[in-house]
Amino acid sequence: MNSPQASGAPVAPRALLLAAFDQLLQPDGFKDYGPNGLQVEGKAEVRKIVSGVTASLALIEAAVAAQADAIFVHHGLFWRGQDGRVTGWMKQRLGLLLAHDINLYAYHLPLDAHPELGNNAQLGLQLGLKADRWFGENKLGFLGGRSGSVEGFDSAESLASHVKNALNRPVTLVGRAPTAIKNIAWCSGGAQGYFEDAIAAGADAFITGEISEPQAHYAREMGVAFIACGHHASERYGAPAVAAHVAAQFGLAHEFIDIDNPA
Repeated sequence: MNSPQASGAPVAPRALLLAAFDQLLQPDGFKDYGPNGLQVEGKAEVRKIVSGVTASLALIEAAVAAQADAIFVHHGLFWRGQDGRVTGWMKQRLGLLLAHDINLYAYHLPLDAHPELGNNAQLGLQLGLKADRWFGENKLGFLGGRSGSVEGFDSAESLASHVKNALNRPVTLVGRAPTAIKNIAWCSGGAQGYFEDAIAAGADAFITGEISEPQAHYAREMGVAFIACGHHASERYGAPAVAAHVAAQFGLAHEFIDIDNPA
C-alpha cells in the first residue's frame, strides 16, 4: 500500500487550501471568539488532510501517525482573551505541530453556519431534520421539522429518544411540550443561550449540545422541550464534511479522526 506521502500523489499549496476554505466558509462575515483560518503554518504543500472536532493533543498525535500534512478542526488552539504564554498543554500541542510541520486550519462560527456542510446543517441530516427558517445572531439557529413527515414527534420523550438513537449517546431532556412537536430548533455546541430566541421563533423543542441552569427553568415555564445531546456529539459532522469537500476539489486524501469526548 502506497504512503500518502508517496511521489505522484496529488498536492495542493497551503495557501490555495486556505483560500478554498475561506471562500466556502466566508469567515470575514463573523465576529468570532478566536481567529479563523490558518492558525499554525506547516508544510508549503499538502497531500493529506485529517479532520476532527478539536485540536487536542490526541488528535494531533493521530494526525502525525496518519502522515497528515494538515489538520482541519472546529475548535482550534487560540481564543480571544486566553493567556498567550506557550506553556503546559499549549506547548505540547503547538510543539508537536511544529515538529512535524503540520498546518492547522480552524473555523469556529463559520463552520457552524454553513447551510449545507456546517455543523448545524450536518446535525440536521443526522437527525432527519430539515430547516426552513433561521434565527439568532448570524442565523446560526436552524428551525424546521422532520424530513419527509408532516407528523413530527408525538412527544418530547419520543424526540429525545430519537436524538439519543441517532447520535448513539445519552441526552438530557428538560421540559415537556404540551402538544405534538412539529417545529424543532437546533444549534450545535454550547448554544444554550439561543433557547429564548428559539422560543420566540416558534419552536416546540430545542436541541443543542449543552444546558445551563437558567434554561431548565425556561423549558419548564415556557412549555418548550430542551434537549442537550453533548457539545462534541453535536459537532462531529461539520469538520469532516467541509474537509472532505475541499480535499475532493484538489484530489487530496482526507481522513476524519473522532477523538471520543463525553462532554
